[in-house]
Amino acid sequence: MAEVNPVSDQYLLSGADYLRNILRAPVYEVAQVTPLQNLARLSARIGNHVQLKREDRQPVHSFKLRGAYNMMTQLTEHQRQAGVIAASAGNHAQGLALSSQKLEVSATIVMPRTTPDIKVDAVRGFGANVVLHGNNFDEAKIHAEMLAQQHGYTFIPPFDHPAIIAGQGTIGIELVQQNGHLEYVFVPVGGGGLAAGVSVLLKQLLPEIKVIGVEAEDSACLKAAFDAGQPVTLDQVGMFADGVAVKRIGSETFRLCEQYLDDVITVSSDEICAAVKDIFEDTRAIAEPSGALSLAGLKKYAEQQQLQQCHLAAILSGANLNFHGLRYVSERCELGEKREGLLAVTIPERPGAFLDFCHLIGGRAVTEFNYRYNDDKLANVFVGVRLLQGQQELEHIIADLRQGGYPVMDLSDDEMAKVHVRYMIGGRPPKPLQERLYSFEFPEYPGALTKFLSTLGDQWNISLFNYRNHGADYGRVLCGFELAEHDLLSFTTHLRKLGYHWHDETDSAAYKFFLAQ
Repeated sequence: MAEVNPVSDQYLLSGADYLRNILRAPVYEVAQVTPLQNLARLSARIGNHVQLKREDRQPVHSFKLRGAYNMMTQLTEHQRQAGVIAASAGNHAQGLALSSQKLEVSATIVMPRTTPDIKVDAVRGFGANVVLHGNNFDEAKIHAEMLAQQHGYTFIPPFDHPAIIAGQGTIGIELVQQNGHLEYVFVPVGGGGLAAGVSVLLKQLLPEIKVIGVEAEDSACLKAAFDAGQPVTLDQVGMFADGVAVKRIGSETFRLCEQYLDDVITVSSDEICAAVKDIFEDTRAIAEPSGALSLAGLKKYAEQQQLQQCHLAAILSGANLNFHGLRYVSERCELGEKREGLLAVTIPERPGAFLDFCHLIGGRAVTEFNYRYNDDKLANVFVGVRLLQGQQELEHIIADLRQGGYPVMDLSDDEMAKVHVRYMIGGRPPKPLQERLYSFEFPEYPGALTKFLSTLGDQWNISLFNYRNHGADYGRVLCGFELAEHDLLSFTTHLRKLGYHWHDETDSAAYKFFLAQ
């Protein structure tokens, strides 16, 4: 196998080189040609011809098999005998495990301890040796590289290698064969291997096709690299779309994306949840969040650019979803589609006030209604309303309520209101407190909450606590502390030493409205 260092300028493949390597990639010895499926309901709703590339139909339910197998076929006999190793939280691991089984090569996969059992079991099912180490991908990767040095394994990277990129690029061949009229192709971006491979292929064959990269807002390493002109390392990444939770774009993938991608767009977690629902309604398939990422970008881009009657395709990159994560998706998809609004409304505490309020809401479906007696004059209500006409309808509701004399606050985009406060309505302290509020994230695994509290310590009194396990890889906690002004410096210094991601939420409007004294 030719030793190619993708971070070196000594040997950079041209677009023609990549085209040749993609056309010669033997991925169909193990991978499938996946369908390009029409999304009839979504197409009618947004006024464009929308199709979905079903990479969830691969034997490992993701596109990662293509790149892993292509690189494995290029190993020398010595490398095959020594075995291979990788670090992965899921899809790359399964792709490499099946490739190793097919080629009869020993494989070791280092996975974070937070990896859902469904993914660990799938990797073991293909015969790979699984090593659980660390609480995130970076810790797993460091351990995998150490094992590679100790045992002489060949490290198979998840995205930043020409052979991996070429394998993923075979999706582009299928796209142009399945629909020669495509005008836009939307590709999810994590480390950039898929986006690099598809864009370089399409631009060699049909350069008029626009290729748009799509990133999660809280993991936008490619956008950060574009802004800086070179790859940069993000301080942290969100874990909801864990398949694209990459802190730094690859060096070779960035070079290709910078040259061949036409644009990049970011989407929120709520917009991803809405895309998961769209896919289910049209296909009855359940995509993982990173798998639905590109369709979320397609919808947002089509709206922003006012596209009409265009031929658009998105790649459903994977469907290895932790089933319990659907709880979160179900709660948030309506918000992502602008089909639900969340409002904080102040109503007078008098007989008939609720009825008057409901008359102003009209015949709309109320999705949530939370109230608790507060005082003799005013009551605070948390209300969810289903919307048929999106943001415009929500603005009409707010205007009607204000005209009726009801102070109202729109919480539809307030993350803390959606994650925590809606489940804590009415929880005010019985006495004045010098209280400050903080949110935390920590890796989910058995005993994680106990470890979090133990690490937090008992030096400061906890005055409020909310924790919800959404079935995701990371748990979220909202915590209030009794803190005098002279305690703030020592407290924040303590937080920085803990190693958890945290944020001061004391100035949150939702907190002040429903929870603060």
